Amino acid sequence: MNKFKKPKLYCFSPPVMLATLAIELVLALYTFWRYKLNTVTRIAMALLVCLALFQWAEYNVCEGTIFLDSLGWAKLGYVAITMLPPLGIHLIYQLSGDKRRRIPVLGYILAALFVGYFLLEADGVKAGACLGNYVIFENRDEFYPIYAGYYYGLLIIAIVYAYIQSKAAAKNIRRSLCSLMIGYILFMVPTTFVNIVDPSTISGIPSIMCGFAVLLAATLAGKVLPEYFDK
Repeated sequence: MNKFKKPKLYCFSPPVMLATLAIELVLALYTFWRYKLNTVTRIAMALLVCLALFQWAEYNVCEGTIFLDSLGWAKLGYVAITMLPPLGIHLIYQLSGDKRRRIPVLGYILAALFVGYFLLEADGVKAGACLGNYVIFENRDEFYPIYAGYYYGLLIIAIVYAYIQSKAAAKNIRRSLCSLMIGYILFMVPTTFVNIVDPSTISGIPSIMCGFAVLLAATLAGKVLPEYFDK
């Protein structure tokens, strides 16, 4: 029995990867230029940079490697997307002014465990060929439900917590949190739809999301931050 599965990376062509990379980097630079640096803007920029890094890693897997080999870029790409859920939860806590840190810290600890797995485990990530509009990766069978639980679990916690905090928040904070919830929904719903239509894609949840990540990036820079600073 083959202990590996081969999820397809349902994304776009390499030129679109570069375009998405450029958009996310421009949004990160705009955030740096436009707003005063504080914890909120730093987390927002970290989110945008992680999104861009995944696109760059994916492009290198497809179009030839720079500095790292294909496996190295695959591992780095997984590290980048693994950091998105805890960064998002941390951002919500900062937007809402919640000083408690148990959930954000737990999120970062879980992310660190997965990052360690990707970087140190020989079979943590296996890169393959770029076939048209997707990349083939290989991972252990038992890995996917655990990682999907981590990823979707933290995203759902983020949405629920943002909703709870928005009900008693000031107007600008409420609007900012609601916009972030919309960004998460734009990030998750298309992926969920694909999973329902073709359950075999469940093993590629984080990778499928990459094609819709630019919607979250645009919402973050175009709505969440402007509304937060509109006091």
